[in-house]
Amino acid sequence: MPHAGLCSCWGGRLLPLLLVYVCYLLLGATIFQLLERQAEAQSRDQFQVEKLRFLENYTCLDQRALEQFVQVIMEAWVKGVNPKGNSTNPSNWDFSSSFFFAGTVVTTIGYGNLAPSTEAGQVFCVFYALVGIPLNVIFLNHLGTGLRGHLTTLERWEDQPRRSQVLQVLGLALFLTLGTLVILVFPPMVFSHVEGWSFSEGFYFAFITLSTIGFGDYVVGTDPSKHYISVYRSLAAIWILLGLAWLALVLPLGPLLLHRCSQLWLLSRGLRLKEGGDPEANGLPRPQKIPTSA
Repeated sequence: MPHAGLCSCWGGRLLPLLLVYVCYLLLGATIFQLLERQAEAQSRDQFQVEKLRFLENYTCLDQRALEQFVQVIMEAWVKGVNPKGNSTNPSNWDFSSSFFFAGTVVTTIGYGNLAPSTEAGQVFCVFYALVGIPLNVIFLNHLGTGLRGHLTTLERWEDQPRRSQVLQVLGLALFLTLGTLVILVFPPMVFSHVEGWSFSEGFYFAFITLSTIGFGDYVVGTDPSKHYISVYRSLAAIWILLGLAWLALVLPLGPLLLHRCSQLWLLSRGLRLKEGGDPEANGLPRPQKIPTSA
């Protein structure tokens, strides 16, 4: 019966997967709480101490006036205005920054440090995302389709000479290595140098960005004390698009490379695995046919 089949599917596959999923979320929540809660409490206490110290130094202000000023700062920050510096800070909506923002919209990164504040901008952002996000998915899918078309030639590599097999594996390994350097190693080094971050912070920003998580705690080109080149954020947006495209290409290559390397290792040890081979080759007797009468 359909109901019985549904219950069997739920109990056999979906329920264990759901349990693993919930347990993974609970594990993440527990670890994040242990790692971050104490630091948050310290930051909160430090902020309260600084407010009290500020009021002691400037007795003409009262607690209410200070709270109103803090509220103004928070509202400015939500609208993308950095409270550090003055009115000469670079605009968050020049063409380079707008191009960077458009890239974060279509890739669904959404750092959260900048968003449209006008009603017209918010409405346009909705329709822009409705078209841009599917367009980005189609673009990445076409890249994956092109790669799969190339991989079909690699699937017949058992019929090729040993030298060609080794060259294909080396080519895949070289592609993965160069791609990793260009996408995940060199850019964090550049961001760390320009932004004044450590390499671990730059790598963290790169991973959070290319995984489209986009917390917004680290964003390039937002420090008002630094003088960026005019195309800095546009180049960062191009890196994001290239990085996502590279990930779409490389995800099918990783398992393929491991499979090819394992096959070469087995062949080098003289172990040739054949699916559906001759039973006698494995030391098993060939089954005898039983004659049947007409």
